[in-house]
Amino acid sequence: MAPHDPLAPYRAKRDPARTAEPVPPPDQPLPAGDDDTFVVHEHHTPRGRTGQRVHWDLRLERDGVLKSWAVPKGPPTEPGVNRLAVPTEDHPLEYASFSGTITAGEYGGGQVSIWDAGRYATEKWADDHVTVSFDGQRLTGRYVVFRLPDGSWNVRKLDVTPPVGNPTPVAGVPEDLPPMLAAIGELPRIDDPRWGYEFKWDGVRALAHVRAGRLRLRARSGNDVTGTYPELHRLPEVLAGHDAVLDGEVVALDRRGRPDFGLLQGRMHRTGPEIARMAAAAPVTYLVFDLLALDGESLLALPWTERRERLDALGLASDRWVTTPWFRGNAPRVGEQVQAASLENGLEGVVAKRLDSPYRPGGRGPDWRKVKNLRTQSVVVGGWRPGEGRRAGGIGSLLVGVHDGTGRLVFAGHVGTGFTAAALAELGRLVTARTSSPFADTLPREVVRDAHWVEPLLVGEVRYTQWTREGRLRHPAWRGLRDDVDPAAVVIEP
Repeated sequence: MAPHDPLAPYRAKRDPARTAEPVPPPDQPLPAGDDDTFVVHEHHTPRGRTGQRVHWDLRLERDGVLKSWAVPKGPPTEPGVNRLAVPTEDHPLEYASFSGTITAGEYGGGQVSIWDAGRYATEKWADDHVTVSFDGQRLTGRYVVFRLPDGSWNVRKLDVTPPVGNPTPVAGVPEDLPPMLAAIGELPRIDDPRWGYEFKWDGVRALAHVRAGRLRLRARSGNDVTGTYPELHRLPEVLAGHDAVLDGEVVALDRRGRPDFGLLQGRMHRTGPEIARMAAAAPVTYLVFDLLALDGESLLALPWTERRERLDALGLASDRWVTTPWFRGNAPRVGEQVQAASLENGLEGVVAKRLDSPYRPGGRGPDWRKVKNLRTQSVVVGGWRPGEGRRAGGIGSLLVGVHDGTGRLVFAGHVGTGFTAAALAELGRLVTARTSSPFADTLPREVVRDAHWVEPLLVGEVRYTQWTREGRLRHPAWRGLRDDVDPAAVVIEP
């Protein structure tokens, strides 16, 4: 039996002698790409004698071809908008750079130009559902292309694109700089030397700004958390007079030296005397993995490897702060080996980073990919239900939600396991009561019957098994509060 030829439908519609489009011969093997290139073509075709019809073609590199959808109204650039996306035949990879005129009378005759192009990271690729993160000029952030029950397809933007910092070197880095984020994705192909690998740490992301001998710690949410971690205040002394901006993760280590998010919970939403006592009893560690500025020079535009080399040269190594290890993908299966080591040591996963990637503040693109070992999800607390037995008179379970593509807070289920008595008491102290549900959708009657509503101000993290078709978390277990995440930024994580 002859091998399947995914480009046969494409070739059947085109005469290489008459079209300017690339038409590879049938016996030419498919190229081995990286499954990370995308292009959007703007396609004008004649309509009547003088009119023009225009549509856009979204093409994603996958398995040696460009998977393609025709989008009549163009891909959306704002979240919450669905656009029709009609699947078309696979195109050759060479089409990613094609622009020009297709001869009138030929299939697709008209003018083709590149509307946008760049790289993307795959979060999920299934027969009826493709979720990716784009890094283009017009398309940025998370998108989903999905099939509806009637068989038609839509494309939708899932997130609000944050402002991306300019990587051009400037004098210093502002204190309100948001950290660069990783897109959820797959490990790069085996033996790809353009990537490096780090472990994913289970803690709280923080940028450390050291200037004139003083430290300022900012969480991913933008909140100043300097006072929350007094054991890190001597970091400027270790830098020996250098001004610097560091990126890293604040973690609490268990007895085996592994990050334990549960141990970190006691430090959140605390005040002075409590913080000092906890810092002395169970101090945290700052795991540093990037250097964004040094002595007034911005390093944002430098490749990741150069930033890492300059970070390593600072020699940060103690019980309270340490530069994390990284592994260059210049040998077979390095990524798989790092992921196996993360599983063996009970870590959260792996982050793959392009060696040549600049630092894009606030951006979440394909240059950084996180591959999780655990299914976790940030959630917004919107209410609670009373407990029974030992929990009688207090919180028994939490009613939680996430934001959909339009920014509405929608119900994601209730969480009743994973709590310690101390965690429940802490939640009871922190929630702010309100008289109506903060969720935009209608909740089940059995939930509403005894619900106590709260202002959607607290963010927590849960572990779960899967999402149901109704958009509910299956078997969620509480992991703890997160004070480094803005409630408005909580959306479904693949």
